[in-house]
Amino acid sequence: MKKNLTQLLLLFILVPFFFSCRTTDGRMYYEIKIYNISQETQEASIDKYLKDAFIPAMHRAGISKVGVFKPVAEDTVDFGKLVYVFIPYTSADQYFVINDVLEKDQAYQEAGKDFLDAPVKTPPFDRYESVFMKAFAFMPQYKVYEYQTPPSERIYELRSYESATEAKALKKIHMFNEGGEIAIFEKVGSNAVFYGQVLLGSLKPRLMYMTTYADMKSHDDHWNAFRNHPDWLTLKALPEYANATSKTKPYLCHPTEYSDF
Repeated sequence: MKKNLTQLLLLFILVPFFFSCRTTDGRMYYEIKIYNISQETQEASIDKYLKDAFIPAMHRAGISKVGVFKPVAEDTVDFGKLVYVFIPYTSADQYFVINDVLEKDQAYQEAGKDFLDAPVKTPPFDRYESVFMKAFAFMPQYKVYEYQTPPSERIYELRSYESATEAKALKKIHMFNEGGEIAIFEKVGSNAVFYGQVLLGSLKPRLMYMTTYADMKSHDDHWNAFRNHPDWLTLKALPEYANATSKTKPYLCHPTEYSDF
């Protein structure tokens, strides 16, 4: 009886949450897993797990694209210490049930056994963080781009914008959407992969987004075009967007050879 009451209570708690996370405008949800590593053997272990077990399992689960990125060598702070995994979901429901799906996937369990059940003395990573986001209204779904350059030259820039308050964070999202910041990126030819409002994760309130370029020169050229665009100069001077962000952090990455992005 007590067990039934507990399950009923959980149902009343979770159902409103799931419905609040459903969108009627086609907006997707995104997860970024950030693995912290301190040894080359850990990096090799993560690569094998992602390539041979995790990504194939996600494909079988209906998630056709999974991105894997690592900091560029010029990033002396994070190079060799982080691995980013980008996972797009069609709904919040899909995100919340994916672990159950993976637990029942025997091919995944077998292929990932060395990673999932690694010896305690030789863990495949130090820790990992999971950031869960909701896509912006003005770019409801992610995009994939094709390049002629090799993955080792391509640039994927992940940006994190923190805000001092919830109101300021919403104002920055408004600046991207209705304010036209997304449109300016499109005008200068920057390739946006996604824009997302962080719902679950650290350093809230914040948003994250990713743009991509064929190489570092293309990255620099596009950012120079953005910073000098008359629409941006007008937009950033508007009083309503003053102090919309309190901390901005860019992370320059290359995709791995096996990444779907």
